Amino acid sequence: MKKEETIDYHIKSCWHSISRMYNQKANMEGITTSMGFVLINIDSREGTPATKIAPLMGLESRSLTRILKSMEQKGLIRKSRDPNDRRSVRIFLTPRGREKKTAAVKTINHFNEELRNDLSANEIESFFNLFEKINQVIQRIQNS
Repeated sequence: MKKEETIDYHIKSCWHSISRMYNQKANMEGITTSMGFVLINIDSREGTPATKIAPLMGLESRSLTRILKSMEQKGLIRKSRDPNDRRSVRIFLTPRGREKKTAAVKTINHFNEELRNDLSANEIESFFNLFEKINQVIQRIQNS
């Protein structure tokens, strides 16, 4: 079987195209795609416990630690001890972080709007059903 005939090739290829597009937009904002995804996962009002961000993004905590350090240096976030649990650290957006979060959300929304304009309701429903089945197959393989 040629790689172009495999399902995972097309998923990976498409994700790489999306990732390159997001990287280009993020670079224009002076951030990385990873930073944009972190910003999106931080509650704008209450902040977010640092321990909750990595699982939301499917990252290892080591990777997130490096990203957070870089984001703090860029003035996008600030860290603060959780008043309810002094052992925990909450991550808060700075005004600059809120600005970049807005840009990241706008980029994602624009891409999704463009897709929804080009796809029928039936195609969108089929897409979600297909990926649900793919995830079921992955779970089955992992559990066997």
